[in-house]
Amino acid sequence: RISAIYRQVHVVYYKGDFNFSKICNYGASCAHGDYLLFMNNDVEMINPEAILEMMGYAQRPDVGIVGCRLLYDDDTIQHAGVVVGIGGVADHIFRGHVSENNTYFNLAMTARDYSAVTAAVMMVRRDAFEEAQGFDENYAVAFNDIDFCLKVRKLNRLVVYNPYASFHHYESKSRGAEDTYEKQVRFAAETKLFVSKWKDFILNGDPYYNQNLTVHNSDFSCRNLAIEKIGDTFYKKSMIHAILTESPEQIVQDNQ
Repeated sequence: RISAIYRQVHVVYYKGDFNFSKICNYGASCAHGDYLLFMNNDVEMINPEAILEMMGYAQRPDVGIVGCRLLYDDDTIQHAGVVVGIGGVADHIFRGHVSENNTYFNLAMTARDYSAVTAAVMMVRRDAFEEAQGFDENYAVAFNDIDFCLKVRKLNRLVVYNPYASFHHYESKSRGAEDTYEKQVRFAAETKLFVSKWKDFILNGDPYYNQNLTVHNSDFSCRNLAIEKIGDTFYKKSMIHAILTESPEQIVQDNQ
């Protein structure tokens, strides 16, 4: 249907079990442009100029990836950038926040660099994608986008968050939630893989996140110095130790 309406659009089909990284890499191999736009099938554009907004930054040669602002269907924030180390591994900042205009230093509505952004809607320069060798296909569902962003950052390319590229994201509407034992074990295994690869980055602290802010939640609130001393990595070390020493099955059992 799309091909019939838009003759310049070429539709390709991925055949195989669900693996987000493989799907993205396959799509990139079929595309011919200098810019790759990865977009989930459960997003809806809010700003009609959103893709042009992302292109504005993607054209800069020092930029590798451009992310966007995602809202849930109730207009609370789903994604406004990613901070590595929050919650022990990584998380979207301001997730669930009611108003994007009332966040810490108005950051949800500020274009800025981050270590990572979500691939639910992500624009990537092809040269950066190829130099980073695409998405790691060992991450079928979780952490593939954060791992990819960190690989691009290691190439000295910037990861930019642009809030004026805005979309609704009806998260996991097509694939479903992580609500079965098998999915939870797979998530734990991918968490383990990510932490084993990037544990030094997690311990050293995200360079785009102030060390005076807490790593226990994603609202950019200050640390409670009574329990979270500046420079104290006990929380991160304990989380990393638990993830790396326990089996995925044991991690799931511990969290039930």
